[in-house]
This record gives sequence, C-alpha cells and structure tokens, in this order.
Amino acid sequence: MTAVLAIDIGGTKFSLAAFDGSTMVHRHSEPTAGGPDWMVPRIIEVASDWQRELSFDRCGIGFGGPVNFPTQQVIFSTHVAGWLDFPLAPSLQRELGLPVVMDNDANVGALGEGFHGAGVGMNPLFYMTLSTGIGGGILVNGEVVRGADSYGGEIGHLTIRPGGPECLCGWYGCFERMCCGLWLERDHGKPARELMQDPEFVSRYVVDLALGLKACIMLLNPARIVIGGGISKAGDRLFEPLRAELRRTITWWSRARIDVVPAMLGDDSVLYGALVLANQLTTASTLP
Repeated sequence: MTAVLAIDIGGTKFSLAAFDGSTMVHRHSEPTAGGPDWMVPRIIEVASDWQRELSFDRCGIGFGGPVNFPTQQVIFSTHVAGWLDFPLAPSLQRELGLPVVMDNDANVGALGEGFHGAGVGMNPLFYMTLSTGIGGGILVNGEVVRGADSYGGEIGHLTIRPGGPECLCGWYGCFERMCCGLWLERDHGKPARELMQDPEFVSRYVVDLALGLKACIMLLNPARIVIGGGISKAGDRLFEPLRAELRRTITWWSRARIDVVPAMLGDDSVLYGALVLANQLTTASTLP
C-alpha cells in the first residue's frame, strides 16, 4: 500500500500518522522527551515499524516553532532545547529515503482545517493553535501566506500587555505569555483544562484572548477563525464568552465577521495538514 507519512511535533507531545488517500490508517502519539537527537531516531523507529506493511512515498511535517520554509530548517523551539537551525526535513529525507516537506505547525494546522475540517470553504481562513504555545496560520485561496521570511502569522508574539510579564521570547506581555497553556499552569498552579472549568477564570482569561484575536480580525478580516490545540477542547465554556468579549471589543463601526470556532479535527488538525502539505509535492524535485 502506498501511503503518506504525517508528523506533528509539539512542545509536549509528538504524533505520527499514516494516510492511505485521505484515510488515516495508523496513528501514534507520545510525550516529547527531547530535541532532535532523541526525536529523529524515534520518528525513524515508528515509521520503520509501519513500513513493514506500507510503502511511504512522501512525508509532511508540522513543527511547533518557527520554520525557515525555503531552507526547510527549524529556526528554533522556545519549548525544547537543541533545535536551533536544525535541518529536520533534509535529515529525515536522508533517513527515510523519500521526499519530506516541513512547515510551522500552525501553518500546517491551517491546511488541515482548511481542506478537511472547520475551515473548508472559508476564505481567508485564520487558524490559531492554543496549546503549550500560541501560533497562527493564514490561508488565502487555499495557500499558506508565509510572509517574506517565513514569519507570517506569528500572532503569539504580538504584545497585548505592554510592560507585562516576560515571555520565553525575551520580550514582555506577549499574547503567548498571557494566554498559552505553559504559562497558565505556571502562573496559576493548575493545568489549563482545569482552569477552563472555572467560569470566573474564563471570564478574565477571554479578555486577553480577545485582545490578540482582535488584531487578527482587524488586520486580516478572515471569513473564519479556527482555534485548535488543547485549550480549544474547552468548547462552549470558552467559545461563548470569547465571542461575547470579541463583540464587545471589536470597533463599533466594523462589520468584520466574528466567526470563531473550535477545530473540527481536534488533535489531528496538524496531521491532516501534513498530509495536504506532502501531497503538494509531486516529485522530490519540487521540494523547496
């Protein structure tokens, strides 16, 4: 069976999937336990087990940090050490013997939801991952908008609270610093999934969340914002107060849409997006 290998590398866990067409036939997930010295052999190990019954002809990767798309290098990870300027796609291409293409996980999540999930038919689409960190992906006419230097969509490092607490990026009051799962647990002593059970906490939390999304709405005017990642699993407990806060916050004369929904594909948005990304490769010579 010819198949596509899809990989989602996050700050707290990583996942692999094998697709036959658009059908996921295998899936594996486990906690992230290290940088590339640990991750690359682990990916090879899992993929090799599947290759006993499958013949992979390409691979797509969503990486949880900035990616230099033209060179296919990880720029760095703020959550796991060892990734600085690491050539992940070329390394896996050598090891696996097949074409490999990689992008930032939020860009890949946008492809997943845009082609297979809650963003189908929505143009432009903005996808935000709200998990260990915060990232954004912009999809226009079915194509990722990466910007001049592969930094398009990095909404997590907009400053929403000038003079606020220090972010892992080195600046202060970033959207990610105020709203991501890593800092919610450090600041409040409870994991985000527990904090989202408390309506009073959520009513305070959505004020900062809406500040970041307001910038997206007013700048891009997306047809829809899809939010994925672990915190989005709070469902209506989060999304109803968030939509109310956005309606209160958005400039009164603006008729920009406030269409904000959770990811339809749940934990698999990036895996389906990696499938789309890989399928954009026709031969190894089309690699960036």
